[in-house]
Amino acid sequence: MATVERWSGLEVRALREASRMSTEEFAARLGVSDRMVSKWEARKDTIRLRQVNQAALDTLLSSSSRDVHERFASLARSLGTVLPAQEAPPPGPQPQQHQVRHPFDGKKMALVEASTFLCGEENKPIWLPSFYIDVFPVTNSDYARFVAATEHQPPQHWPRGKCPESIFDHPVVFVTWYDATAYATWAGKELPSSQQWEKSARGVRGETYPWGDSATPAKCNSRESGIGSTTPVSRYHSGVSPYGVYDLCGNTWEWCSTRSEPGRYELKAGAWTSPFPRAIPAVFNDASADMLDDDTGFRCAASASSIEALLGG
Repeated sequence: MATVERWSGLEVRALREASRMSTEEFAARLGVSDRMVSKWEARKDTIRLRQVNQAALDTLLSSSSRDVHERFASLARSLGTVLPAQEAPPPGPQPQQHQVRHPFDGKKMALVEASTFLCGEENKPIWLPSFYIDVFPVTNSDYARFVAATEHQPPQHWPRGKCPESIFDHPVVFVTWYDATAYATWAGKELPSSQQWEKSARGVRGETYPWGDSATPAKCNSRESGIGSTTPVSRYHSGVSPYGVYDLCGNTWEWCSTRSEPGRYELKAGAWTSPFPRAIPAVFNDASADMLDDDTGFRCAASASSIEALLGG
């Protein structure tokens, strides 16, 4: 199968033509504007892509049929670009990778290894098996691909059902628990339990914040930031968790799979609307499953065994 390390405009064009899509159809599959696709294709050298766009191209290529791969490789060669050879993995069982790219929705996921961790405001020891969790929350761009593929109702803040380019890399909001679950099912994942989410944020030692025990509002997007809206999911590099996971404190509340009572599910992270003390990962919050607001989104998780099966481990 063909692979790409860094995309050029020639390779974008080759993939679109190999997929036999118009510019408009190709853009819809990637969750970007057709103007953006044309801009990429106009450049013959390596292009600087946002992480979400790189993931979308990687995912489209990896999920394509063998015929598309063969046409893509042939077109790429005819256009003057050279694809790296794909090496076969060594025989025998492979070690778990600490970060992988999910083959369905293309999002990076971080491994959280099996162990006991300190959970909740009481720091109760809890054991969890290994799992993977999205490094970044589901963005508007990610969700746009889901909407295009399934005809799911788009979020209410997208003008005429189309996501503005200015917020492609912001977390999607105005999604109910049902919307989040529908995306997770489409992506071959699930919503994290509140315990999985909290361990991803606090690590095994039960640190108060993803970055440690110091109360530092500048490391996240809470009310104190004064920004007054969501921010790009990769903005707060100093606020990542011990597993390299972003936005586990602030930006948006995130739906979990854990039911608090009939019809209600737990939320984690705090949000840009929340005062900093509400963004502490151990703090409890929940909401009705049909609640949607401008400060509520989600990310996905998956068991380690399911990821290894998908990746042939």
